[in-house]
Amino acid sequence: MRLAWGPAEESFRDELSAFLDEHAPLEASVRYDFATAEGSDGSIPAWSRTWQATLFDHGWMIPGYPRDLGGRDATPVQTLVYLEEMAARGVSRSLHFPGYAIVAPSLLEFGTEAQRALVPAAIRGDTVWCIGMSEPNAGSDLAGLSTRAELDGDSFVVNGQKVWTSYATIAEKCCLYVRTDPAAPKHKGISLLIVDMDTPGVEVRPLRHINGAADFAEVFFTDVRIPAENLVGSLNDGWRLTQGSLAHERSGLWVEGVARLEHGVTGLIDLARECGVSDDPNVRRRIAEMYARASSLRALGYKGLASPDSGRMSPEHTYMKLASSEATSALFELGMDIQGAYGPVTDAVRGAEHGRWPLGFLITFANTIAGGSSEIQRNIIAQRVLGLPRT
Repeated sequence: MRLAWGPAEESFRDELSAFLDEHAPLEASVRYDFATAEGSDGSIPAWSRTWQATLFDHGWMIPGYPRDLGGRDATPVQTLVYLEEMAARGVSRSLHFPGYAIVAPSLLEFGTEAQRALVPAAIRGDTVWCIGMSEPNAGSDLAGLSTRAELDGDSFVVNGQKVWTSYATIAEKCCLYVRTDPAAPKHKGISLLIVDMDTPGVEVRPLRHINGAADFAEVFFTDVRIPAENLVGSLNDGWRLTQGSLAHERSGLWVEGVARLEHGVTGLIDLARECGVSDDPNVRRRIAEMYARASSLRALGYKGLASPDSGRMSPEHTYMKLASSEATSALFELGMDIQGAYGPVTDAVRGAEHGRWPLGFLITFANTIAGGSSEIQRNIIAQRVLGLPRT
């Protein structure tokens, strides 16, 4: 039996393909699956901002949204076809994910009319956003955040620190999670505020990686006054909003994660041939296992799409973030093993593909932490999916 989409879905794919053939810039079609040695100040290239605006204007930024929000009222299945085609081509929608992936759906669901008016610019990329979640002592344990916001008249006064904040060096606005009731239990007393990054008292300090990039930052808030009207949702109801924000971020990422795995498996096959070990039965077995792992995750993703638990993240998709990040780490480690003694080499002369495999392996450690560490993901799956008791 061969599983395939029907004529309507393939017609939708053909329409998308014609658009991409005509409009997608070459830069958007370059796959990045390893950390480069080039420094970065975290800025968004002009081509990326233009491309994001083009997608929005033609209804291809978020197909399931209405046209005034950069979509075309696509069905969930059509949206999946869209994500598959983009991932298969290695085409990035945007190099600035917080605006369209987290801010927009959160404001549409919980925001006031004035706050929802900020959504089109966030999706189109006209406004750059950052997300203030992680703190020095509250990273994956988001409920442990301590940045305080005290209501003083018609303003909140914010004091505290955020860290590992993507795009903070260039962002115009921030979705900031703060503690508004320190006496409440750990998961209570959290609220979400919209903060203009040029507000007095906001200080951004770039964090530079070992490879020279500086696309993260730590952000300090010292007596920052935020209008009370910038509260998103209800006071002290921020934990519920965080769960919605993270669900929006992850809901379609499994497609990209699986596509990267499948692309990596193809790379392993080419690498084995180049290294003269493609006939080694042990190498062939390990590559086949990785292929099976990627195929299983794709099938699991499809199963999650058909989950009857409408309106919430399916159990399958809850698992996908953990599984895909761990599998990607194993894939790049296998790439180093195939190269033998040259596995750790990154220079252009002796390192295969400019050091793709060791550099890719190193960046996978960050991927098992970003968006919720693997350890936290295992706890979530154990408690919320499998119903296991807390220890």
